[in-house]
Amino acid sequence: MINRLETAWETPSAGEVPSPDLVIQLDRIHKTYHLGDIEVHALRGISLGIRRGEFVAIMGPSGSGKSTMMNVIGCLDRPTKGHYLLEGADVSKVDKAGLADIRNKRIGFVFQSFNLVPRTSALENVELPMVYAGVPAAERSRRARAALAEVGLADRERSMPNQLSGGQQQRVAIARALVNNPSLILADEPTGALDTRTSIEVMEIFQRLNRDRNLTVIVVTHEQDIAQYANRIIQFRDGRLRRDFLVENRKSASDVLTQLLPEADGEDNDDFGDSK
Repeated sequence: MINRLETAWETPSAGEVPSPDLVIQLDRIHKTYHLGDIEVHALRGISLGIRRGEFVAIMGPSGSGKSTMMNVIGCLDRPTKGHYLLEGADVSKVDKAGLADIRNKRIGFVFQSFNLVPRTSALENVELPMVYAGVPAAERSRRARAALAEVGLADRERSMPNQLSGGQQQRVAIARALVNNPSLILADEPTGALDTRTSIEVMEIFQRLNRDRNLTVIVVTHEQDIAQYANRIIQFRDGRLRRDFLVENRKSASDVLTQLLPEADGEDNDDFGDSK
């Protein structure tokens, strides 16, 4: 069940110092695309805040604006109008090079399609963001190994993506998202290519990172069951924020996993990868 969010976020008054607890502040964000002579209003004056340590699910039908919202939050696109503050810094007008630096150092991305480099080992895939950040080789290796261990893949460092199941590939992607110690994790349909058990295992990792690291996690999903693992649900429609709820009786992924029937020895329920 869900309850309406009781403490709605308010736009700070002019000159007011932003709250240090707010990782994300969106103030009257608009995004307009031009398709020939046609204007498409993807976002229409969105204002919201997300505090440090929140686990938020963003939902909405196709064309609702949720993907555009994620692109703005992830610094993959700039708003047409309005202000976006990331940890108190206005990134609305930052140039492309600056946005790339922000993405690399402060935001960890997880995608439905994993986006791993095919002929590169799990360890090397996880090291990649640190290469772009200029981290020395020895430190890259240490941090990548620690991240793989955190997602349960310490024994698969040298495996290539085609030697991993879909669920294992997604774990590599999560480890890659963690290595630069980001302010937040953005996950776009992270369970869309996974079976039920593997989806819950992925959500267990997100819940654990959110709880143990106080890491802010934002998941875009069309699945209500997946959204119930978050502690807050934001719903979009027609480019507007329609509903903002706290989740009551939030599901625990670790508890759900213990209730599932055990897998048979040697059985791999993940049909979307090669588990050789």
